[in-house]
Parts: sequence; structure tokens; C-alpha cells
Amino acid sequence: MHGYRCDRIGVAGDLRDFGGWGRIGAMTEHLDDPAANGPAILAALTGHRTEHPTVWFMRQAGRSLPEYRAAREGTTMLESCLNPELAAEITCQPVRRHGVDAAVLYSDIMVPLVLAGVGVRIEPGVGPVLDQPVRTAAEVDALVGRGPGDASAVAREAQMVVQELGGSTPLIGFAGAPFTIAAYLVEGGPSRDHLAARAMMHSDPASWAKLMDWVADLDADFLTAQTAGGARAVQLFDSWAGSLSEADYTRCVAPHSARALSGLDRTLPVIHFGVNAGHLAVPFAQVAAAASSHPVLGVDHRTTLDHALASLMVAGMTMPLQGNINPALLFAGSEALEAEARAVVESGRRAPGHVVNLGHGVPASTDPDTLTRLVEFVHSL
Repeated sequence: MHGYRCDRIGVAGDLRDFGGWGRIGAMTEHLDDPAANGPAILAALTGHRTEHPTVWFMRQAGRSLPEYRAAREGTTMLESCLNPELAAEITCQPVRRHGVDAAVLYSDIMVPLVLAGVGVRIEPGVGPVLDQPVRTAAEVDALVGRGPGDASAVAREAQMVVQELGGSTPLIGFAGAPFTIAAYLVEGGPSRDHLAARAMMHSDPASWAKLMDWVADLDADFLTAQTAGGARAVQLFDSWAGSLSEADYTRCVAPHSARALSGLDRTLPVIHFGVNAGHLAVPFAQVAAAASSHPVLGVDHRTTLDHALASLMVAGMTMPLQGNINPALLFAGSEALEAEARAVVESGRRAPGHVVNLGHGVPASTDPDTLTRLVEFVHSL
């Protein structure tokens, strides 16, 4: 492995402007822009102060809502994601019930693979399972010959949500980051340590780069459909990048995440979020800053907002933050949850802008009334 560098296998060409990472987004400034006079959450995402804190929840669409379970009865998760009328209804349900400041598209990170004709299913209690893992150079070559597929159903869903909600509650689009999707492809399903994916990264960097480029292009098409339908911000969600060292992430993953975001309108806020990725705060922020004039760093519950902000400042950067109430506090009673929310809001005031969220997605067993009360409390601060 002497001399190994992923960015010598044609990856760095997508990030020529990065040069040295430290230059990206240096002291990102958020000047006056139209978002300041629109929905409060867009103002917060673009670095403006708002009258009260704004809040939405990852995985707010579905999971914990009884109306979601009723609407989805008789259909699979992935089928429901590609039914525009049903998916739009599910997207709007938490806005009606909780009064959150943004809707997030009801979809799944596996949808781009489904659109590309890849055999994948979501097994209850397990997660995404691939019909055939992709582990050899020949298997990668066969896979990347597939096109991105028809994302018109995704665009239609977004359009229907925007029509339903009007201009006061914006829609946030999202995609699973290339590493997370590629890890599922290589592992064949969920994994604790992603050993097969991390091994391919080092043992066959050419195939790894090819696979990651292909996934990034699927993501780009998926995000373009959402923004064409009216999404006014997007989030790139990396569930598994926390398993990587900063060196491996920077060389072998970040260029592909940047590629997934590179076709977006630069005025759209881009939130970059990873699970257990506090050590990657700076490269995550740099990827977002390379794609958008309004980058936002999402922070999970394992890292304090103060620590994330300090990490960025050491690197000569600043940007709004999103997060990061510990989801466990949803089950700890109102006193503990309100104390956590108050502390998160107070820390967020030290950032250029702040959007309240959980430090991960809404657990399926959450009492919906707890979320409604949490939104009311955050708005009261």
C-alpha cells in the first residue's frame, strides 16, 4: 500500500478548486439576501438572526405518526416513496401536526438505486438489503453502466408539497451521501464497521472511485429533481462516514460528496450532516462550502455545538449550525427535554445562525405529542 492516495485515481479532478482544503469557505460570510425576508428557517440557514429559534426534525415525515402508518398501509416503504400523491401527503403530515418550520421530503436514501434499477429492499427491523453486493472490479463495472433512471415522480412529489404548503413553510430535500450508499452496495446491507467498503477503498482505489462517482451522479440527479420541484434547501446525510479517519474521508470520500452537490444552484442552503462524525467537522463544512454560498454544518448529539463551532474557527471558517438535541431526551420527560433544548438553543446563539434539530432522526417509538410540545417550547425561547 506504499504511496496509496485515492485522489490519484481521478477523484481530485472534481475538486480542483479545493487545492489545499484550508482555503475552502474561509470565514464564510452571510450577507443580506432575499431569504432574510422569507420563511424564518431560510433566514437562519443563511446566517440571519430570527425572532425565535426555528426547528425541524430529521425523519419527521413518517415513522412516529399514526396517520403515517394508516396512509402507508398495504404498501412497502420504497413503493410509497415513489407514489407522488402518497409521499406528498406523508411529507406534509408533520407540518400540520407539529408546526415545524420546514417540511422534509418523504423519501429514502435507497430511492436513487431503485430508480437506477438496482435490486434493493428495506426489511423491517433490518434496513436496506441489496439483492447482490458489489465487491469486485467486474461487478463495479457492470453496475456503473446503469443510468440514473427517471426521477420525475420525485420532482412531482416536491411540487405537490410546495403547492400544499405555500410559501410560508419551505421544503428541504435530501440525499444519502455517496459513502453511505456505496457502503450499503459493497456490504450488501447494514454493517457495524463497513469493513468490506473500507477494504475496497484501499485495495482497489480505481474501482472505489468509479463506484463513488456513479453514486454521486445518482445523488446529483435525485437532488436536482427535488430542487426542480421546489425544494429550497438540501441536506446531504452521511450515516456511515463516522467510521472513517479524517485522512481517508478527505482523500477518498469528500471529493465524491462534493460531486453530488456540484450541480446545485449555489444560492440554495446546503446542510451537510454526518453521524458520529465530530472529527470530520472541518472537511464536512468544506464540502458544503464548495457547493453553496450558504453552507450549514449539521451536528449530531455526540458533539456539542460549541465544539463544532470551535473546530471551524480553528480552520478559519464560520457558518450556521444545525442540531443537536439528543433523541434519547424525547423519552426522558419534559423537564429533561426542555433543559436540553434550552442548552442547545443557547449554544446555537454563538454560531452565525442556528436551526434546532435532533442529533439524529426521530425514533419510531416517539410519542408524537412530545414532538409537538418540543416545537412549541423551542418557539417560545
